[in-house]
Amino acid sequence: MDMDIVKYDVYRQPNIGIYINVNDTIGLVPMGFAETKANKLAEYLNIEIFYTAIANTRLIGTLSVMNNKGVLLPSTAYQDEYDYLKNETDLEVGVLDTKFNALGNVICANDKGAIVSPALSKEHCKIISDVMGVEVLQKKIAGSHLSGVSLKVNNTGGVIHPEAEEKDIEIIADLLSVNIEQTSINGGVPYVTSGILANNHCIVVGSMTSGSEIMNLTRAFLN
Repeated sequence: MDMDIVKYDVYRQPNIGIYINVNDTIGLVPMGFAETKANKLAEYLNIEIFYTAIANTRLIGTLSVMNNKGVLLPSTAYQDEYDYLKNETDLEVGVLDTKFNALGNVICANDKGAIVSPALSKEHCKIISDVMGVEVLQKKIAGSHLSGVSLKVNNTGGVIHPEAEEKDIEIIADLLSVNIEQTSINGGVPYVTSGILANNHCIVVGSMTSGSEIMNLTRAFLN
């Protein structure tokens, strides 16, 4: 597969995963996001760009979870945001009513499975499974309930918090059917989701990502 790793920044900083969410066909970016930047992203990832807010904020990556089948929004999302995604995209749109509004911090999904924080309920897991069409496993990563911030995957590869345990990595890799490597992002940040946008066309990483981190990403996603 001819996939590339490219560097990118958003609002002059490298935490690109906080503001944007992508799958293989669409990218959700904040309202007012610069068109030149959006076009570049569309070109790298081979996606169509949709401008939206979630819960009236720019924190799209942090507040939502998306794969190629569905997108999950927090209960703080506004009705018009829900309607926009429902009407303008082909995605199944679901709402998760939980005190953890930052869904991106507690859920990581590809098209095969989802790793979900043990802090979410069985009912939440059922909704995640239905909307995203995947098997769900509840698991801490590197001792933290915030499983979503520590794991980023597409359908072939993934990267995980540098302190994740070997046996957890094996279980996660198995459920998601991917090859997983440990790495940090943006020059030492262990919460990999904050600095990566990944689909099955391209991997976009924060501008501060180091050479050795790029090597880890290459092993994870390009091999």
